[in-house]
Amino acid sequence: MRRLYVPLTVVGLAGLGLLLVSEAGQQAIDWLAENWERTPGRLNEWNEAAQRELDKLESALDQVAESLAEGLAQ
Repeated sequence: MRRLYVPLTVVGLAGLGLLLVSEAGQQAIDWLAENWERTPGRLNEWNEAAQRELDKLESALDQVAESLAEGLAQ
């Protein structure tokens, strides 16, 4: 996983760069800035749901890793 940090960071930064330079991205940022007062509660709800899903994925990946380790040990 550690060898993916740099490529994933580059891809993420490139995506943010595209968001900032594209017209659709600029419109989305403008909309978010205009509606920011209404969005924090919904963003917090989404963030909590996303975190729960990430926790489930992490648990599933841990189980897969354990299964693979047991299979290789045999």
